[in-house]
Amino acid sequence: MNPTADEPLPARPGARAPQPRELRTVRQTTCCVVGAGPAGAMLALLLARQRVPVVLLEAHGDFDRDFRGDSLHPAIMQVLDELGLADQLLELPHRKLRQATLSASPPITIDLSRLPGRFPYITLMPQAQFLDFLTTQAARHPAFQLVMRANVRELIDQDGIVRGVRYHAPDSVHEVRATLTVGADGRFSQTRRLSGLTAVTTASSIDVLWLRLPRLPDDPEGVTGGTGRGHMLLLVDRGETWQLGMVIPKGSWPQLRAAGLDALRRTIAGLAPWLTGRVGQLADWSQVSLLSVTADRLPRWHRPGLLLMGDAAHVMSPVAGNGINYAIADAVAAANLLAARWPPERSPNATSPPSSAAVSGRPASPRKSPGCSKTACSPAHSAAPPGRPSRSGGSCASRWSATWRPGWRPSAPAPNMSAPNPNPATPPHDQIKAISLHAPHPGSR
Repeated sequence: MNPTADEPLPARPGARAPQPRELRTVRQTTCCVVGAGPAGAMLALLLARQRVPVVLLEAHGDFDRDFRGDSLHPAIMQVLDELGLADQLLELPHRKLRQATLSASPPITIDLSRLPGRFPYITLMPQAQFLDFLTTQAARHPAFQLVMRANVRELIDQDGIVRGVRYHAPDSVHEVRATLTVGADGRFSQTRRLSGLTAVTTASSIDVLWLRLPRLPDDPEGVTGGTGRGHMLLLVDRGETWQLGMVIPKGSWPQLRAAGLDALRRTIAGLAPWLTGRVGQLADWSQVSLLSVTADRLPRWHRPGLLLMGDAAHVMSPVAGNGINYAIADAVAAANLLAARWPPERSPNATSPPSSAAVSGRPASPRKSPGCSKTACSPAHSAAPPGRPSRSGGSCASRWSATWRPGWRPSAPAPNMSAPNPNPATPPHDQIKAISLHAPHPGSR
């Protein structure tokens, strides 16, 4: 897709051409989302569908990051299905993970095909492809704008209220003035750092090494692994390759590297003996990436005019790929609250901050799950009591799996949207079913 270009400020008579680091453009919008990861891209899509003007800023020139979370759990597919997008997504190259085998005596097999719903599997798809899909869908709506290579360096703070951001681009410096700024820029969030909000750190006892090895036709399918000697190895089927995640004790990377590649090869072969003939292809340390695992959360996710979400609000462990699930949950819950307070007629030039309830609503309470994360974005649904479970009851099938299930519905019907659906190919939002998040929220344990 083609991101929208900034329009330059009117030139003053006799003014010289803009130089690097000079403020070149100022644009106004209703919502400025920093970070086009799963949380930011999904929130931008949901708001744009509701005709809420939104500018999405991404610091990089593309979405390609090696070893980013590539697993889309059934919960995410259900959300996309309710938006009328799941079938289109599944037309793209992907793999379906229907079972996982854990090394034990006897081996433990997790059979995902027993899950209810249309998607009893985990969809494996490169995150770059998933993000491109979300932003391409969002670009079908006039309210959406994407700006790549937009490195946010400053929050625009006026009288204690965040009014937007100032970012550096390859050509110069630009400003986006917004009613609400949303920081969704990941575990190394610049927006969080600039906000002054302080996180509560949870100790982590592990780090993870990422690498790839070839996969042969006769290899097992799905997810497998092994444990032993203080290490755990997880192998994810990526088609022609295995993605390996080796869990190591926290801080042991320098010693492991000092021991040499031969020692690493022997460790991998010991955990998965059937890889013995392939570990020799691990020829250089550049083939190994270290993920220093941290986990933290913000007790408060917001300031006036600013909301943080996803890893910017709660850094997740990479185990089981839960980060992307919570990121999508944050986006759905935030869209419900915000779109209800921003009707489609709202002027994109409005600069007054949203009400405190809009900024400090349920997404900003990391100890509570949203009572209703209905993607209809209707006021009736945003009125669900915070942290209250769905009326249908039930609990998640696993403490590490964030699974949405059909659940809470208000007694009153969802109101009609005040404007016709801007995209006839997508279902009206008031037809989308209610879904509730039952899994434990980050930091709740």
